[in-house]
Amino acid sequence: NLPVNHGLVTECGLYIQGKRKEILTRCDVDEPVSLSATDCYIVHEIYNGENAQDQFEYELEQALEAQYKYIVIEPTRIGDETARWITVGNCLHKTTVLAGTACLFTPLALPLDYSHYISLPAGVLSLACCTLYGISWQFDPCCKYQVEYDAYRLSRLPLHTLTSSTPVVLVRKDDLHRKRLHNTIALAALVYCVKKIYELCAV
Repeated sequence: NLPVNHGLVTECGLYIQGKRKEILTRCDVDEPVSLSATDCYIVHEIYNGENAQDQFEYELEQALEAQYKYIVIEPTRIGDETARWITVGNCLHKTTVLAGTACLFTPLALPLDYSHYISLPAGVLSLACCTLYGISWQFDPCCKYQVEYDAYRLSRLPLHTLTSSTPVVLVRKDDLHRKRLHNTIALAALVYCVKKIYELCAV
């Protein structure tokens, strides 16, 4: 039999127990998240002169370009404007997808003699929204962010340090898949519209 180093076994056991306790502590859902400096940026509502609004906008632009995970906007005016701008982008995306889907599936649900009265306008609307999204929105830094409304996630941010009770919180999200989705649907709608217009003109 090989000799057993009881001291080493005991030390290893204590190390494993300590690591297990550390892992359980990190996985505890009630434990608040400790955000690093690259996770969250707060645009504080501090007025230091007549150009305060310009300073707020500059801070927000810098935070968007720095790609922080969370951006907390304390000034009400710029926060509301940013939230509305993100809503516009979401509306363009959803309209592109829904109108394009209507364009593609209407011929399957209605008689061919009447379906183009709905499918063609829907296709044109989808293409228009997709084009507008591509020109005015997809290169804007805000396209990578959504307004965070989840109360649980908001509770894990350092909002208690703010003077405003209604800050706008932005969370960075990957929009690659939704861009692919609405570009694919809009392209399919374009193909259908061109084909249908050609058929109507050939009659």
